[in-house]
Amino acid sequence: MNLNKADLFFTAGNASQLPGKLDLQKPQIAMCGRSNVGKSSLINKLLNRKSLARVSAEPGKTITVNAYDVDDTIYLVDLPGYGYAKRSFDERDKWKQFIDKYFSLDANILFLLLVDLKVGLTKDDDVMLRYLVDAELPFAIITTKADKLNKTNREKSIQGILSHDGIPSDAAIIPFSSKTGEGVKDVWEIIEEFCEFLKEQED
Repeated sequence: MNLNKADLFFTAGNASQLPGKLDLQKPQIAMCGRSNVGKSSLINKLLNRKSLARVSAEPGKTITVNAYDVDDTIYLVDLPGYGYAKRSFDERDKWKQFIDKYFSLDANILFLLLVDLKVGLTKDDDVMLRYLVDAELPFAIITTKADKLNKTNREKSIQGILSHDGIPSDAAIIPFSSKTGEGVKDVWEIIEEFCEFLKEQED
C-alpha cells in the first residue's frame, strides 16, 4: 500500500450525507473515542503526515465524519469525538444521529476504539465498548498517549483496561504514542489482518 497516496476523500457535516461517496465494499478503519483522545493524531502518524487530519483547536467543536482514502485501497475514517461536556443538547443529538447512521452502514468496518492510557476507560468509553461487543462488530483498542506514563503506571493502566468485564479475552489492545511512533506497526498489522480476512470471505 502506497501511503504517499493518501488524501481527504469525503467529509460529511450531517447524518443525511452518509454514506455519500464512500464505496461500502472498501475496508473502512474507523477511529472512535472521546474528544481530544488523539484520533486525528493517530491517522497522521499512520500515514506519516504532519497535518493531513486536522487536530481541532477546541475539542468537540466540530462534528463531522472525515474519510481519508489510502491508495484507493482502504478508508481511514475519523469519527466525531464523544463525551465533551460543553456540548449543547442539540450538538449531542447531532452526534448521536451521526454515529447511529454510520454504525448502521452495510459496510466492511473495523473500529479502533481509542482510550487515553492516562485517563483509562471513561463511562462514555464503556458505553461504546459494550455497543461494539453486543453488536459483534470487529474492533481493537488503541491506548493513546502511552509516552506520558512511566513503566509502572503504564502497566497498571493497561491491566485496568484488560480487567474490564466488557472486554473479550481475545481483544487486541495496542499502546500508541503519536510522539514516539510506538504502536504504528502493530496498528497496521491489525488493519492488514482485517483486510486479509475480508479477502478470504470473498473467495
